[in-house]
Amino acid sequence: MTLLISHLFLQHYWWIIISLLAGLLAFLMFVQGGQSLICTLPRNELQKTIIINAMGRKWEFTFTTLVTFGGAFFASFPLFYATSFGGAYWVWITILFSFIIQAIAYEYRSKPANVLGKKTFDTFLFINGSLGPFLIGVAVATFFTGSLFSLNYLNQVTWATPWHGLEALTDGRNVALGITVFFLARTNGLLYIINSVEDSEITGKSVKKLVMNSISFLVFFLFFIISIIVSPGFAVDSLTGSVSLENFKYLHNFLQMPLVLILFLAGVVLVLYGLGTTLFKGSRKGIWFTGPGTVLTVFALFLIAGFNATAFYPSLYDLKSSLTIRNASSSLFTLKTMMYVSFIIPFVAGYIWYAWSAINKRKITEDELKGEGHVY
Repeated sequence: MTLLISHLFLQHYWWIIISLLAGLLAFLMFVQGGQSLICTLPRNELQKTIIINAMGRKWEFTFTTLVTFGGAFFASFPLFYATSFGGAYWVWITILFSFIIQAIAYEYRSKPANVLGKKTFDTFLFINGSLGPFLIGVAVATFFTGSLFSLNYLNQVTWATPWHGLEALTDGRNVALGITVFFLARTNGLLYIINSVEDSEITGKSVKKLVMNSISFLVFFLFFIISIIVSPGFAVDSLTGSVSLENFKYLHNFLQMPLVLILFLAGVVLVLYGLGTTLFKGSRKGIWFTGPGTVLTVFALFLIAGFNATAFYPSLYDLKSSLTIRNASSSLFTLKTMMYVSFIIPFVAGYIWYAWSAINKRKITEDELKGEGHVY
């Protein structure tokens, strides 16, 4: 009995870690949001270079967090990794490809021997900035809406459609979250540009674009939240492990876990305050509110997807194949060993904060780029 409780504790512990990493990734995708603006925000090539370098200073944080999120998910809940990547592989391949071409673009865009030309790599950055956040949002939405797979007694996955994950685009709720993440990334990207770039023309245009992007984000976010609250969710019987549909399941999860609801509402308030202080007070520090707000909101959404006897990767095709934090996790030994390793996370976070502060000591200007040894 002690072993079971210990294992259950570790399963919940690692879902919290996964949820926190997801929140950090959602915030750090402001880099992708900024990249999606390089065709419309700058007036000339110099302004485009300024914006790309503003994003380029942080792209490795996003990429590293994505890798860490995927690695932690694989190590702690390997059955999810095997099921999703083994079945819905077209979605994940497209996401990974978009991040690969992003890394290539930042590495070679301004190299003297760039035979493809800057426009090619600018296109790579735009693709990653637009497609990456959208497809990640669609993939995460299936945590609430379900996927079409089944598992046999050997846990071998069978996908019910030949589209292998792309069928998620036929569900309006999935598309809504994809668009939500896309506009959230653009909104945070604009706020970061306003905060870090010293160019009155770029800043002024960023504020104007912030209006429509933030409104679009809020509309689709509200649609998604309402849709999952009123839709049936996937409840797990704690004794038998069987999965069944439960009306208003995610609303029940919020109400039965009031701390999670408080975190969610706090995150929403911080995002709204960051937008309001930028648009109505002319502040340049909105990103310092929308950033933590994004982390808290996504963190809370992941918690209601996996906690309170809920299947975090439900199967619409075969309910009994649905994955929970109990049936999809690693062994007790693996989770316990990983828990000790996770204790270094605060030190890593401290280093990231130090590096972030050091990079942002000076705002990006035209003169700084001319004297910069390394320009993206």
